[in-house]
Amino acid sequence: MQLTTLDWTIILAFLAISLLVGLWTARKASGSYAEYFLSGRSMPWWLLGVSMVATTFSADTPNLVTDFVRNDGVGGNWRWWAFLLTGMLTVFVYARLWRRSGVQTDLEFYELRYSGKAAAFLRGFRSLYLGVFANCLIMATVILAAMKIGGVFGFNRVESALVASGITVVYSSLGGLRGVILTDFLQFIIAMIGSVWAAYVVVNHPEIGGIHALMSHPNVQSHLNILPDLTDKNVWVPLLLIPLAVQWWSVWYPGAEPGGGGYIAQRMLSAKDERNAIGATLFFNIAHYAMRPWPWILIALASLIIFPDLTALGDAFPQMAGKVIKDDLAYPAMLRLLPAGLVGLVLASLASAFMSTISTHLNWGASYVVNDFYKRFLNPGLSSKGEVLVGRITTIILMVMAIIVAFYLENAMQGFDILLKIGAGTGLIFLLRWFW
Repeated sequence: MQLTTLDWTIILAFLAISLLVGLWTARKASGSYAEYFLSGRSMPWWLLGVSMVATTFSADTPNLVTDFVRNDGVGGNWRWWAFLLTGMLTVFVYARLWRRSGVQTDLEFYELRYSGKAAAFLRGFRSLYLGVFANCLIMATVILAAMKIGGVFGFNRVESALVASGITVVYSSLGGLRGVILTDFLQFIIAMIGSVWAAYVVVNHPEIGGIHALMSHPNVQSHLNILPDLTDKNVWVPLLLIPLAVQWWSVWYPGAEPGGGGYIAQRMLSAKDERNAIGATLFFNIAHYAMRPWPWILIALASLIIFPDLTALGDAFPQMAGKVIKDDLAYPAMLRLLPAGLVGLVLASLASAFMSTISTHLNWGASYVVNDFYKRFLNPGLSSKGEVLVGRITTIILMVMAIIVAFYLENAMQGFDILLKIGAGTGLIFLLRWFW
């Protein structure tokens, strides 16, 4: 499918606005570490809450939800819905504690809470393990989604990766967290308009026939249950019991860290005060779990009619490499049903999702490298402007590394499972570190 002039105009206008925001905030962000990585600790709850939701609304998230729905039905989403439990615990217990701590990053808390060489080692190790290794894997899954979306519209994988990443690394390295949060606000609005509108058009497409025809179609009916099949323990144990009983408190996962952490903690530390930190995390959890995924679920269900299996997807996209023909490709494949103009808006919305996630992870990862490794162990006397410079260089390096890793991944669920394995068994430590 070829993009029209109208589609390109919408996409380029959005990219230009995002870049201008980064340029506009660049001077203020250059002042100090607190400005570049914490927005001067002056952000209101509504901006921070939207930024959290925008970050977790990445380009790969619709693909991942589609993967879950096509393989395990709507109930397959309990793999991540279970994280709501730790999210609400963060709202009512940990948000105020993070803001009250006054640390620059959540890793700095280790040496505030504990002491000695063990605390210093843990801080330094996790700054590289999470800020570089895990972070690049997270960004790689998002870049993989951009490659698949680009492939649907005729771009090769290299072109998709470079175009999607170029603007993002420029404005995020220039504008710091303030630029990231402000563009997140714009990007989330565009992303939600695009996804809701796309779902409406897809469901009412002649090949689908409306919501009633969708729900009664034989390809779809077996995928509609909110809960997994409770008569088959091979289904409900991994999809429902393990996530609700164990996974939510035992696993570190970006955006759903037990007790808060990562870029969620970064947003709480950037809040004006404790009340704004609580308000931001509460808004995030409501929007993230209850509001945002349903347009994607509808499109995923509709894809079972148009592309009932992987063979149908492969036949539709013979130009794409065989290993990327997975169920997560169905979401961008369904965008071919959209009319000109709306395609541009939806692609702009997916670009919004991509950029909001990548920009946050670049800034967050760089904050770990600068504050918890480089300044802590290699250059303790580093000036404020030096911190910003090292942060900008780190941002570019992380982007390059993530692009390279993306070429070794195949589908969104693969990245999701790897991340769960990376964070397995550590969650309870994060919940209890405030108390022992």
